Amino acid sequence: MIKKAICFVALISCVACVNRQSSKALTLDVFTSGIEGPATDAQGNLFVVNFEKEGTVGKIANLSSVPSLFLVLPDSSVGNAIRFLNDSIFYIADYVKHRIYKVNKHTKELTIHAHDSLMNQPNDLALSKKGFLYASDPDWIRESGQLWLIDPDGKTTLLEQDMGTTNGIELSPNEQYLYVNETIQRKVWRYEVLADGSITNKTLFFQFEDFGLDGMKCHSSGDLYIARYGKGTVVVISSSGILKREIMLQGPKPTNVAFNASQTLLYVTMQKKKRVEVFDMR
Repeated sequence: MIKKAICFVALISCVACVNRQSSKALTLDVFTSGIEGPATDAQGNLFVVNFEKEGTVGKIANLSSVPSLFLVLPDSSVGNAIRFLNDSIFYIADYVKHRIYKVNKHTKELTIHAHDSLMNQPNDLALSKKGFLYASDPDWIRESGQLWLIDPDGKTTLLEQDMGTTNGIELSPNEQYLYVNETIQRKVWRYEVLADGSITNKTLFFQFEDFGLDGMKCHSSGDLYIARYGKGTVVVISSSGILKREIMLQGPKPTNVAFNASQTLLYVTMQKKKRVEVFDMR
């Protein structure tokens, strides 16, 4: 059963507490319009999908370096999200072949971790400390979506279907909650997470009046950073559902966000600009 919403529809333009700040360009337009899935490792390297052509992963070794090709996915696969399990292993959501790949960062060995023909197109990923993956799974044509759980051994479980266009997905820092947003419906849902990785007590956490939603990440403070696709901003919402501030970007279509290891920098992938922007949070 869906519980009562935590907060009402957000009238962002009227909220006095919004503090507008801006990002800076980190790269040139060396990615495709499918730029997505930013993720950093412990050394501060930034990995982003679709470098120069679809079906690749690019690597930015530090803030002053030029992006380089790290990996080419096999079998016409195209990545959409990256999540690190530890400093050696990360996962890639392949929306073309309905797969989740497991990649060894050091050897670049790539294996199929999970596959399910019932997936529309695994889009974004969240990953727990126990190794449970959560995947959003939109169907853009029907404006609907699904939500998947993937066990550490690769077993897939359909958690929910007949949702809106599921997109951004993230766990709270204590992993008590799972957040899932719906791009077209402009809603952010919150679930309680059980010990076995399953979810319960679905609650409408936040709802916007305009523009779309894309990737999102949780800061260690509990604040949720959400890419506002079409508006060209990243909004920050507290764990209690209060809009805290809005970060202005240089392009209109942010697709996803990621923090560096110390959470002092916020990276944003920009679809129309085909580049990465960075925001200094200090």
